[in-house]
Amino acid sequence: MRLPDLDLDLLRGFVAVAERGGFTAAGLALGLTQSAISLKVKRLEDLLGKPVFLRGTKRVTLTREGETLLTYARRMLALNEEAVRRFVAPPVQGRLRLGVADHFVPRHLAPALARFARDWPEVRIEVEVGRSHELRASLAREELDLVLGKRRDGETDGRLIFTEEVVWVAAPGFAAPPDKPLPLAMLPQGCMFRERALAALARAGIASDIVYVSASLLGVAAAAQAGFAVTVLGAEGLPDGVAVLGGLPPLGTAEMCLFGDAAGQSPLVEPLLDCLRGVLGEGRAAA
Repeated sequence: MRLPDLDLDLLRGFVAVAERGGFTAAGLALGLTQSAISLKVKRLEDLLGKPVFLRGTKRVTLTREGETLLTYARRMLALNEEAVRRFVAPPVQGRLRLGVADHFVPRHLAPALARFARDWPEVRIEVEVGRSHELRASLAREELDLVLGKRRDGETDGRLIFTEEVVWVAAPGFAAPPDKPLPLAMLPQGCMFRERALAALARAGIASDIVYVSASLLGVAAAAQAGFAVTVLGAEGLPDGVAVLGGLPPLGTAEMCLFGDAAGQSPLVEPLLDCLRGVLGEGRAAA
């Protein structure tokens, strides 16, 4: 029995829907109508004999089969682009001003930049590390070209890179002081994790007190490592000296996205995405 070939054009439409959370947004990104994108996904599902999206929700979500296909689809599209670029594309040169949210830095930034520099030696990268909403404000002022940061609840902007669980963390063996508010270490106002944590505690009727504030994620993590406060971090990049703390209300997930160049005009966007996904894929496989 000869297996059918997967059409890269269908995979490209599928990936666009998965990354942008909907058929209309995917159509805008690819310059197609919503119905054209829907047809591509339907043809892909007919070819595979399995649904790849769950319909009927405000935001399109992947089925289990869709999640598996997304990994393969990204690899196939990246390999196709690499092959085509190797033979027909002119060398990419220039400057890339990249903003990176600080909680991405400890584990992922260095290997991603190393891979990008190896593959694109003629590109000069200027990196600014900070908080997502501040970096995105700089992007709006055209002070940055691209931003790797968190997408706020309900947003659809940006290219989805990965989703991570948001967790409470503290020093191993931490015990909340009895009959006192839960001591918290937080980033300043404007931080999505801070807002979500305080709202979750309020809904659960748990008293809390912000005893430490730092503009640096490393500073907040240090307070938790020191053992006198609890904080909130993304589960993908927990530093040494902290552990997930149970018994507190769940905080859901956060989406890490690449913002900027919505029209896909920059030749650096897809190569950067490939490097980021490659590093993330290797890290998860190793784990």
